[in-house]
Amino acid sequence: MSTPESRLNELGLVLPTAPPPGGVYAPLVVAGTLAYVSGHGPVRADGSLVTGRVGADLTLDQGRAAARQVGLTILATLRAQLGSLDRIVRVVKLLGMVNATPQFHDHPKVINGCSELFAEIWGPSNGVGARSAVGMASLPHDIAVEIEGIFELTT
Repeated sequence: MSTPESRLNELGLVLPTAPPPGGVYAPLVVAGTLAYVSGHGPVRADGSLVTGRVGADLTLDQGRAAARQVGLTILATLRAQLGSLDRIVRVVKLLGMVNATPQFHDHPKVINGCSELFAEIWGPSNGVGARSAVGMASLPHDIAVEIEGIFELTT
């Protein structure tokens, strides 16, 4: 059985550098066996951000790709803060926020980009948790997607 770290390598995924906090908050807080990850944006491997509004500047597919990139950014923070993704048992909950036009209505399809990534890493049973996906009039730095999450840790 593959571990999350080995799955990352098997899939050939490259994580960006874990971003520093953009304000007065912790990127990750551990309480008991739960890790709470603050909202993350889509940081590319070169440090640039995926920006724009889905439904205007970005297509649905580009929004999904941005959400997948947020997932990679979250993985970078989890690894940096916990030392290894192998400490994570499962995804418990995600909240996905999409920078979208008022006419755009497929927010869940955008956030699937992150959920599908986590299912690839932890499998369909442990990689898919509870989830909400909502649209926003704007997000910090005009990022396309912001996602926060809760993860269960090994005891």
